[in-house]
Amino acid sequence: MQYSITNLNAFIILISIGFSLYYYVNASDEYKELEDKNNSPIQLISQIRGYFYINPVLALSLAITIFSLVGIPPLMGFFAKQMVLSAALDSGYIFLTLIAILTSVISAVYYLNIIKEVFFEKTEYKLNEEVKDLIFHANITKKSVLVEKLTFKIQDVVLSSSLTITISILT
Repeated sequence: MQYSITNLNAFIILISIGFSLYYYVNASDEYKELEDKNNSPIQLISQIRGYFYINPVLALSLAITIFSLVGIPPLMGFFAKQMVLSAALDSGYIFLTLIAILTSVISAVYYLNIIKEVFFEKTEYKLNEEVKDLIFHANITKKSVLVEKLTFKIQDVVLSSSLTITISILT
C-alpha cells in the first residue's frame, strides 16, 4: 500500500512538473526529436535537470518521495522495506533477503541519480520570451458582481490548490 501511494505521488509530481514547464523553452535537439513530446511532457530524466531552480517546493516533494522509494529512514518506505525484509528473515528466506537488499541498493543508485539531476545540475530551461513580459488580467466575480480585478505575470502562476494539497498529503 505504501509503495502504491508513493508511486502515485511520484507520477502526480512528474505530471505537475511537466505542465509547470509549459511556459519554458529548451533549445536542446534531444527534446525536439522526441516522438511523443506533445502528449507526455516529461519523458527523459534530463528534462527535469535543474528543476529545483524553477520550483523548489515541487522539487523537494519529489525528493522526499524518491527518498521514500529508496528506503531512507524515517520515511515510510524505510519501514515498509524493514517489515518485508524482517518477515523474510523470520521465515528463513536468507538468500531471498540478500537478493532484495542487493536490488534495493542498485535501484537506490538510479533513484539518487534523479535527485542529482534535479538539485545539482544547471537547468536548461529559459522562460519563453514571448510570454515573459505579458501581463494577464483576471476578474473575480460572485453572482455576476465584480469582486476584484487581478493583474499578474506568468511567473506568478502556481499549481492549483487541490493539486498542491494532494501532493502535500501524499508526500
